[in-house]
Amino acid sequence: MSATFVLATANAHKTLEIAEILEPLGVVLLPRPPEVPDVDETGETLEDNALLKARALLDATGLAAIADDTGLFVDALSGAPGVHSARYAGADATDEKNVVKLLDALASVPDEQRTARFRTVAAVARPDGSVTVVEGVLEGRIIHSPRGLGGFGYDPIFDIGDGRTLSELSADEKNEISHRGRAFRELVSVLRNL
Repeated sequence: MSATFVLATANAHKTLEIAEILEPLGVVLLPRPPEVPDVDETGETLEDNALLKARALLDATGLAAIADDTGLFVDALSGAPGVHSARYAGADATDEKNVVKLLDALASVPDEQRTARFRTVAAVARPDGSVTVVEGVLEGRIIHSPRGLGGFGYDPIFDIGDGRTLSELSADEKNEISHRGRAFRELVSVLRNL
């Protein structure tokens, strides 16, 4: 498959991960033009936000656009932080502040009740008005303190089920099993069949 898309995210970590997943599959990614402002993620779901971003980049560039939105859904917190994962500790939250707030919220929750999942929704918006939306999920649990030097966001506290956090994996290992990797490989599979 050879296709070109403008990438909606300007997040350097996500851009690198998405490129590492898609480019070996023949997808050419163009960076988001610097003059295109951030898109307000006002949707109530990950799907809403992914489509908002993809359509905004399509409108700004006239090119087919890829966007995603990811959330961490913690069962003991009724699915929080969910769609608000990036802003869990406030509008200007850092990864560290979000992690601290989440660990504080789970302080009295026993290990067996700390189950969680990452969900990534990837969306493509095309000039003909058509869209494609797919999802990738990774099940795991939240540990009590951060471990590992890789990854970003909640990766240092997300145990993938074998005692390692996402931050303790190599980039290739993470991309192979991650929610984002699963979503974007599924997206390529769907696009190939269109």
